[in-house]
Amino acid sequence: MSADHPGILIALPGNEALSQSLADQLGWTTAPLAYRRFPDGESYLRIDADLKDRSVVLVATLNDPDARIPALLFAADLARDLGASRLGLVCPYLCYMRQDQRFRPGEALTSKTFARWLSAHFDWLVTVDPHLHRYASLDEIYTLESEVPASAPAIADWIKTSLDRPVLIGPDGESEQWIQAVAEIGNWPWRVFEKKRHGDREVDMRLPELDAIVDRQPVLIDDIISSGTTIAEATRHLCAAGLPAPVVIGIHGLHDERSRQTLNQAGVQRLVCTNSIANPDAAIDLSSLLVAPIRRLAGV
Repeated sequence: MSADHPGILIALPGNEALSQSLADQLGWTTAPLAYRRFPDGESYLRIDADLKDRSVVLVATLNDPDARIPALLFAADLARDLGASRLGLVCPYLCYMRQDQRFRPGEALTSKTFARWLSAHFDWLVTVDPHLHRYASLDEIYTLESEVPASAPAIADWIKTSLDRPVLIGPDGESEQWIQAVAEIGNWPWRVFEKKRHGDREVDMRLPELDAIVDRQPVLIDDIISSGTTIAEATRHLCAAGLPAPVVIGIHGLHDERSRQTLNQAGVQRLVCTNSIANPDAAIDLSSLLVAPIRRLAGV
């Protein structure tokens, strides 16, 4: 595709700022999506742009997924109907990764079902740090092309410019992959809590060895901040051990005001997230990490 016909970015509702930032960096154009709901709750969509033989990218992070998925799939079909030659999805937060096995007989494997839906509608996908637990990669369940840029460089840049003498701490074993990636960039020390969960809001945690890092600024990092329960418990352990109040960094900020109150009451100094999800704590911009994967997959 020539420079005379750059890619077109179309933002789903709430993704306009990210879409425009990507367009500016890519040198592409944007097209507006008119979206509203009829009184009975059904969706209305319109794209006022010529998409024939163009490489089109929908920008749609998928927090609150059940409210957003129908509009995304309708928009994908609409772009195809209007002649898009190649269709991609930029989805900084990818939903439905939790249910990766049947924990009880008869449970729906929603991660696989959702992967089939997106793979049937799009040619490619760019997402950031999906919650891969029992899957080694997206390729195990997605049949479209995909790239997964890591948030670690953006998080490390923020830490370098914002904090002195950090020590990075993970609230559980699952967080180790993100903690280690960020720590290696800045050559910072890091530790990981041992955690045992009892239900959705009750966890037991074992404090990692802290003797060598008591004079450093604790930085708790996790991929998803939701209820805040695990981070709050880790914060209480750190404060009880005499360390300063921690700064908390979440890759994907799914939390609400109740979660913020939980963290504040536990003693968190500051909560910061990436802009994979638009919220008041989104201080770490991921857009520059998305540009190269988008350009490669879009074929522009």
